Amino acid sequence: MAHDIQNFQNDLCETTSHFVNRKEMFSGFPDGTEQVQLGMGCFWGAERILWKLDGVHVTSVGYAGGHTTDPDYKKTCTGTTGHAEMVHVVYDPKVISFDEILKVFFENHDPTQGNRQGNDMGPQYRSAIFTYNDDQARRAKEASDRYAEAYGRPVTTELRDAPTYFAAEDYHQQYLAKNPQGYCMHGPTGIVCHLPERAAV
Repeated sequence: MAHDIQNFQNDLCETTSHFVNRKEMFSGFPDGTEQVQLGMGCFWGAERILWKLDGVHVTSVGYAGGHTTDPDYKKTCTGTTGHAEMVHVVYDPKVISFDEILKVFFENHDPTQGNRQGNDMGPQYRSAIFTYNDDQARRAKEASDRYAEAYGRPVTTELRDAPTYFAAEDYHQQYLAKNPQGYCMHGPTGIVCHLPERAAV
């Protein structure tokens, strides 16, 4: 049985297929795939980093972690809904481990900045990992502690069980594939941690 998105709402996004790989973004995921929601600041650049990873089946962008039930881009950008800009990632753990995804996450944005990422300020740009099972939650906490030591200051990444994910408007999906010269502030921070031994086996 395919693992479809849990706690998912799709009122804003009419597009269902990924602009780059043409796979269904919101349903029909292959058996054995897993999901996670990742917040790295502006979701445009974050999604491009993640959809390029070997083992990632499909990505989409949306809003999660807030206290309202009808977030959209305009409302989320006010910072008053509590939602963060998130990337929903569906991946094959036989090809890419969760630890490997966390390594990409923590090394391609600064997870110590609180409610901002670079010049983008507000709770919608906070660092966040919303997990779908206990093993993911444990590994995310371990990685957060590991990178706090590497960065030399507290990691502010929000860790919690995956809440309702609201898919963003069509034009945000795979934005940088549609607009190659568009805004992107993501890339290597220069902080690198070795993978846990379990991920290298």
